[in-house]
Amino acid sequence: MRLGGARVAGREEQDALLELLNTTPVVNGVVQDLFAEPDTARSWQQAHGGSGTAEELRSLVRARDALQDVVRGSRPATSLAPLLKDVTSLPHLSSAGVSWELDAPAERRMAVEAVMAWSALLETMPGRLRPCANAECRLFLIDRSKTNKGRWCSMAVCGNRMKARRHYQRTRDGAAE
Repeated sequence: MRLGGARVAGREEQDALLELLNTTPVVNGVVQDLFAEPDTARSWQQAHGGSGTAEELRSLVRARDALQDVVRGSRPATSLAPLLKDVTSLPHLSSAGVSWELDAPAERRMAVEAVMAWSALLETMPGRLRPCANAECRLFLIDRSKTNKGRWCSMAVCGNRMKARRHYQRTRDGAAE
């Protein structure tokens, strides 16, 4: 990952972070881990620029779990510090100026990039990365709307489901009077 003067996470890095955070969905009321199946995990890693090794996966799962907790507010951001141990940023001088190149152990590179993308997103779009407002959902969203009022990972699924529940509750409460 090459970083300019300020930390910047482009749309690709933001999307990769969101995909990582969303690898533990709830399916039929049960939390699934998309990384539990080694072949699926390896494919995901390789599709996102990783090597697909078991060590890389362990680092990625640690980063995912920690980032999920940080975004949900159940752990402080400082809990991410162990993921960045022995990571440096090296200057690279070219005719375009100075850019910074991430130097991380190969097996931890994807995990470090996820933490860096989270940090850049926090800095450039504060409050836009959040968990879905449906308490039964474990997915996350990046709200890119002008109003910053997005609440659901998917309006078609969680948003519709929650609105239908509220409507049912209002109808039921109205009928009880």
